Amino acid sequence: MAADSPGRVTLAELVAMLSLVADLGMGRPMERVLRQTVVAMRLGAAAGVGQAACTSAYYTSLLAWVGCAVDTAELAALFGDEIGLYADTRGEDLERVTLAVFVARHLGRGQAGFRRIGLVGKFLATAGRSVQQVMESHCRVTGDLAERLGLGPAVCEPLAQMFERWDGKGVPGAAGAGDLAPAIRLVHLADAVEAFYHAGGAGAALQVARERRGTQFDPELVDCFCARPAEILAGLGGISAWEEVIALDPRLGTVLSEDQLDRALAAFADFSDLKSPLRLGQSRGVAGLAARAGAKLGLPDADLVLLRRAALVKDVGMIGIPSGVWDEPGDWSLAQRERARTHPYLTGRMLARVPLLADVGRCASLHHERLDGSGYPHGLGGDAISLPARILGAADVYQALRQPRPRRPALGAAEAERVLREEVRAGRLDGECAHAVLEAAGHRVRRRAGLPSGLTGREVEVLVRLGQGRSNPEIAAELHVSRKTVSSHLEHIYAKLGVRTRTGAALFAMRHGLTGTAGEPGT
Repeated sequence: MAADSPGRVTLAELVAMLSLVADLGMGRPMERVLRQTVVAMRLGAAAGVGQAACTSAYYTSLLAWVGCAVDTAELAALFGDEIGLYADTRGEDLERVTLAVFVARHLGRGQAGFRRIGLVGKFLATAGRSVQQVMESHCRVTGDLAERLGLGPAVCEPLAQMFERWDGKGVPGAAGAGDLAPAIRLVHLADAVEAFYHAGGAGAALQVARERRGTQFDPELVDCFCARPAEILAGLGGISAWEEVIALDPRLGTVLSEDQLDRALAAFADFSDLKSPLRLGQSRGVAGLAARAGAKLGLPDADLVLLRRAALVKDVGMIGIPSGVWDEPGDWSLAQRERARTHPYLTGRMLARVPLLADVGRCASLHHERLDGSGYPHGLGGDAISLPARILGAADVYQALRQPRPRRPALGAAEAERVLREEVRAGRLDGECAHAVLEAAGHRVRRRAGLPSGLTGREVEVLVRLGQGRSNPEIAAELHVSRKTVSSHLEHIYAKLGVRTRTGAALFAMRHGLTGTAGEPGT
């Protein structure tokens, strides 16, 4: 499985993909941000906004809500399920007074009464500073991502004004009217227009624009929209928003170099790790570990690139799961466990939107699959899990063990090695891949002498058991793999050894001193 040519991926595709994750993270309809972006661009064209401002609005719109979907640990601590909170904000005109009432109504939802009272009291005593800090943090996080993607002040500055308003009554309340960037004025109106159009049609979109004219929205943009609603809303409910947004790319499909793509994916890695504070650096750590392990196993250069990039983006799908799941200090409920187990699927689904990153997405989506079929999200096993994905799975387990989690402290190197080897012995992780990961992590791992005829460690395990007279079903049960996998291994063994019978295979194993290794699966 080789990596595709990275030079044909555009920044517009990557940012549009991330907007889909924001939709998931906020519990909103898929392609909602993409449709918002279409409205913003049409509105800008109708209002005669300059090309520079329209370009700024394009990327500002795609990134505007990403921070709200990622940096949510503090939000979840204040309000519980942040996705439920976002759902309740739809249709609200949250200027300062109504925002305070809304926040006080939702603080501490689902928590004990005394906890709720304490949160509301603190909110009132500090004039809402705790909530304001969360909102400002979202803006900073999104602006930081835009800067790392090379979008510069033209996008970073409007993103800092995401929660401002035309009447100056937004958050932090430092700008209003003419001080607002033209790009954010377009995004503010486009955001509401799309949401109300989706819920109630053109009439609802026109009504909210008129009601908030001169308060939340730039009155001139409202007048432009109200004068030309059919043009701006044309086909909005039935278009392929992804295709239209990519076609509207103001950079006209300018492609990223390999280095630019790597930097962008590294930014995505850091961004996804923000979903849970204890996971900071997880994705980068796994990427480095997996790449070194892959090199030790002799992966071709193209597969090494694919593996490293898959490791960087493997947890993008986590953004679509509430922070309360990831930061749960006790055992997961059944519902929490099921939600958590969807995140690799969401990662693959997001990356599939960028055709030339689809292979990266497929590899990333397999990092929780296990050889014995006990993994998720698809329950794949054996040869259905590619070698890069096996390496990624082992690296992910090791790196996670070395970091703290809400239910346990970080494990020391020796204890992490022990747990990783237990996973191998149980048939869940590939022994050779785990061995390479441990070496890549700096462990002094005892190596068996080179195996003859190009046999792998797993093939030796199958070969010895075959020589001992075990049937295919017995070998499969003992090694925790499928019968199909055993049959595949046997085909490879016979081909490599140039023999056709069990007796011939058994004699080869004895001549080469392999019979003592059967009790050491995967080492």
